[in-house]
Order: sequence, then C-alpha cells, then structure tokens
Amino acid sequence: MKTPRLILLHKQKTSGRVRFLCFSSGVVAFSPLPALSALRDEDYSPTVQIHPTAVMREAEIHLGLDEGAIEAEVEFAAWVDTPAGDVPILLGTFASIDPPFAAAERTNSRFIALTEARFLSEVERDLLRRAYEHVLG
Repeated sequence: MKTPRLILLHKQKTSGRVRFLCFSSGVVAFSPLPALSALRDEDYSPTVQIHPTAVMREAEIHLGLDEGAIEAEVEFAAWVDTPAGDVPILLGTFASIDPPFAAAERTNSRFIALTEARFLSEVERDLLRRAYEHVLG
C-alpha cells in the first residue's frame, strides 16, 4: 500500500459553500497521482484501514497551521488504483470559520469550487465529486 494522500476542503458553516484547496499539481496533497490512476468503486474496502491523525498533522505542518486546524472526515475513504498499487485518499476539513487563505498563498495554492475543477484530471474530478457529496450528505 502506498502513502495516504489527502484532499483538503473548507465548508462555510453558515452558507454551506464548499471550496477545495488546489495546489499547482492538483487537489491531492501533497504530490500528484500518477498517470493512469483510476478511482475505485465506493464499495471497495481493503483490509487495511488508515488512521488519519498523523496525516492531518503532517498537512497542518506543511501548511504552517496550528495543531487542530484540520479535522479528519473519518467516514470518508477513497482508494485510487495506480500502476504502483492502491493509494488511500483521506479527507480533511479546515476547522476555521473562513478558509486559511494565508496558508494557501504561502504554498502557491488557492481555493476552488467544484465548478472550477474542469482543468483537473478525471480521477481528481471524481474524487472531488465524491468528497463534495460526502460533506453535503
């Protein structure tokens, strides 16, 4: 099994607006998925489960955020089939009232809505759709 990757989003608590953190390489933190990657079916359930705490803390450090700034969406899990093996994808939400725009700026990234994701790869668009459906219930 490969190292877990992460999708980071902010959901506005008052309006429900969802924005994803998009890096120069795409929305999967912190390195792009390889070519020929494909999202596995939602019912795919490997025997290995990933505990998200260390992954969330690593993302906070990478973005220069305080501990607890990213909360794991523990009910979300996706798997991407890559030529090098399955890659688990976790979902983290920013706990702040507003998106951490300063952290995005420091890492040359930006927040995008799902409707702005046309430039992403098919697997990343599929991951965003699944994450969006998850957080909106």
